[in-house]
Amino acid sequence: MSLNLKIVSPEKIVFNGSVESVTVPGSLGRFEILIDHAPIISSLEKGSVDYKTVDGELNSFDILGGFVEVQKNKVSLCVEL
Repeated sequence: MSLNLKIVSPEKIVFNGSVESVTVPGSLGRFEILIDHAPIISSLEKGSVDYKTVDGELNSFDILGGFVEVQKNKVSLCVEL
């Protein structure tokens, strides 16, 4: 089982695929999203988004802010790069 992660910015779709975990810079600090995470909507601060793909590859990029929504193993990030 995996998470479906979609990361979009105003310019493009940054990533759309299956991942094991996602770590984001929330307003109250960094937090990790794993399989079966409770539903949540949170604003994001300036910082790095890290995600681990199902094949074990670790990816990271910086954002200026945005929002994250988690629902039924679907993670949607709307970010400013």
